Amino acid sequence: MLPESIAELTGALSKLPGVGPRSAERIALHLVQTDVAVVRHLAEVIVRAREKIHFCTTCGALTEKSPCVICDDPRRDAGIVCVVERAVDILSVEKSGTFRGKFHVLGGKISPLDGVDPEDLRISELEDRLQAEPIKELIVALGTDVEGDATSYYLAKRCQRPGLKISRIAYGLPAGSGLEFADELTLNRALEGRREM
Repeated sequence: MLPESIAELTGALSKLPGVGPRSAERIALHLVQTDVAVVRHLAEVIVRAREKIHFCTTCGALTEKSPCVICDDPRRDAGIVCVVERAVDILSVEKSGTFRGKFHVLGGKISPLDGVDPEDLRISELEDRLQAEPIKELIVALGTDVEGDATSYYLAKRCQRPGLKISRIAYGLPAGSGLEFADELTLNRALEGRREM
């Protein structure tokens, strides 16, 4: 039987993504046997990161300053914007090393069953950017599940404007999964094989 404080720590750690009950218990046991200074430093780094990181006011990426380094980079192509579901999806696309445009994070997918409507997403912010920035192409890079497909088609209809090309990444991604599970080569091919919607 684990002491209460270790059980509580295990429970908290098991709420982290990708950490199951057994891994959480191993991490908890490791932490309680580690030097207090090391554990205190880890706790301080976690709190500091959480306090410093926020969403870019332009694109919605995770950043310490706004606008983020991608939005602020003059070498990036401001005419192409890749629309992703979550801020972490930007990291997946960036790992492919081929996309040199900018990004826009929706903050989710349309899912009436989960109570997520278009108004709950950052679609109006995207429309504001279409008015204010020299965007010529939107690349919709959402997962290939039902909600991703529905959101992609909704965006294509709502954002349609003369002179704006709207494309979707190719179906090199596994059906029913998100960008975080795709390797760099698959993402690269999906971006290169995008098609107009």
